[in-house]
Amino acid sequence: MSFFNKVFASIGIGAATVDTKLEKSSYQAGETAKGIVEVTGGNAEQTIDSIYLTLFTTYIRESDDKNYTDYAPIQKVQISEPFTIGENEKKELPFTFTLPFETPITYGNTRVWVATGLDIKNAVDPKDKDYIEILPNTLINNVLNSVQDLGFRIRKVECEEAPRRFRGRYPFIQEFEFVPVNGQFQRTLDELEIMFYNQSEDQVDLLIEVDRRARGLGGFLAEALEMDESMIRMTVRTSELPSFPSKLKEEISRLQ
Repeated sequence: MSFFNKVFASIGIGAATVDTKLEKSSYQAGETAKGIVEVTGGNAEQTIDSIYLTLFTTYIRESDDKNYTDYAPIQKVQISEPFTIGENEKKELPFTFTLPFETPITYGNTRVWVATGLDIKNAVDPKDKDYIEILPNTLINNVLNSVQDLGFRIRKVECEEAPRRFRGRYPFIQEFEFVPVNGQFQRTLDELEIMFYNQSEDQVDLLIEVDRRARGLGGFLAEALEMDESMIRMTVRTSELPSFPSKLKEEISRLQ
């Protein structure tokens, strides 16, 4: 084995490479992802301490009255023990991991990806990056459809830096902004903003911000002072989905 090949491999030239192949490209939060990691040896034998997969998302962070796109890890999974990969040798390692329920939906500018890394002592760690689509699961999809059935349309979806009181394991929370386009709320509301948190397989907590349309001088003053926004907190369970639309309509009507 050439001394120079070892040196070059340590700085990433002719080193081992990694390629992650997921079973599919679209998932729902809470779903199990499967695939294989292909490791190809470089120009010199190398010892791999571990292979790990990290799930990342982007989110908007505000600083000094400016918005920045940042990224945060959602989950990190180790899928191998230490092993040696020979010169030009190929290895395939299967993996499975479950996407956390807090994984944001990839709507708008939000991106989610799986980064694969190799831990190699005294060497540059090769990495691979695979973007995936995250779709609403059944529970979230039912909630979103119920809102749209009341005459609202999605205007914007953003994964944002979470306020401290809602910051749990992650620094972000996803916000869905709706505007009324028909129905009974079209003339009385400006928008609804909905956030999902504390989600599990069969329930989720909702925080709904209701922004009433200004009416008359008092209404305009309230809007200027941001006093026209009211909050609704609800827990939605899978077993309650059939009655959820009427309950949501009742709660919103109460704040008109």
